[in-house]
Amino acid sequence: MRKTKLFSLSALAIVSGLLLGACGNNKTEASADKDKPAATIALITNAGGVDDRSFNQAAWEGFEAWGEDNGFSRGNNGYQYFQSNNEADYVPNIDQALNAGFNTIFGIGYRLAPAIEEQATANPETNFVMVDEVIDLPNVASVTFKDHEAAYLAGVAAAYTTKTDKVGFVGGIKGEVIGRFEAGYNAGVKAAAKDLGKEITVENQYAGDFDAPDRGRSIAQGMYGQGADVIYHASGGTGSGIFQEAKARNEAGSDKVWVIGVDSDQSSEGDYQKDGKTENFTLTSTLKGVGTVAHDLAQKALDGEFPGGEHQAYGLKEDGVDLTAGNLSDDAKTAVDQAKEKIVSGEIDVPEKP
Repeated sequence: MRKTKLFSLSALAIVSGLLLGACGNNKTEASADKDKPAATIALITNAGGVDDRSFNQAAWEGFEAWGEDNGFSRGNNGYQYFQSNNEADYVPNIDQALNAGFNTIFGIGYRLAPAIEEQATANPETNFVMVDEVIDLPNVASVTFKDHEAAYLAGVAAAYTTKTDKVGFVGGIKGEVIGRFEAGYNAGVKAAAKDLGKEITVENQYAGDFDAPDRGRSIAQGMYGQGADVIYHASGGTGSGIFQEAKARNEAGSDKVWVIGVDSDQSSEGDYQKDGKTENFTLTSTLKGVGTVAHDLAQKALDGEFPGGEHQAYGLKEDGVDLTAGNLSDDAKTAVDQAKEKIVSGEIDVPEKP
């Protein structure tokens, strides 16, 4: 049975010494060209792109940090990304990366899994990394995160913050991965509401897209308009529309509404102006250590220690997911910390399915 290795969001400089200690069978050998590194790294994005302030951006920043650490630059002799505008671009982009000579290819997001599996099968000498899905092939390193655990903490935070006793969840596309966010969030709200002696309702909606800001804003308009004052999103670029709507409402001077960010700290998205002062409506953000994993696996490939065939799953116990302090009240912080301790100890078993 494969082991889950320890992982830390805050230990980028030392994490490669802690993670993925066992080596896979798919070790990368140095190139005959002395000017070409032993590992060249390609990122295949989904529609959100490397500036999505979320999943893809975190991975790309991990690549950039890896390149800086090792003296590699963006390009065919270092690292590069291939932008996908839709699912039809996945296989052609992987082909481009292969033809350009990249020998370690990352697929970020579960929707790339079919394309990664197809290309990894056809190219057994190339390293592939699948983030957010498991592919059982000897040249694929699979990484998943226990998103439901961080989402549970977000639910606790929402319950301790809401003044209307109505909160919302917006997902991108229904599926197993985003279902974990929904399940954890709803469970956290429910548990915290019970502790508070309140009845808090959660409205769950899906945009059907990870890159539809207009759809995200429309959903947020409806939720806020019906009384919700906290919305947690797991919707990629669609979430920018939720932030837009929250900003407009808060700047208009209505009762304050909040957004909970996802995958990376989205606090900067919540800045707005009121009465000549800068305020913020990002309540908190759930964190996923995609950038650190991207950096570490790139380094493992470079060092000839690529963990092909292994699966690592990172949760709160492994410091692979977390929640920012953000704008949480002291009571909310205390409740979140207590819930985190109980999840890590096993006292709370967070559901993975809605």
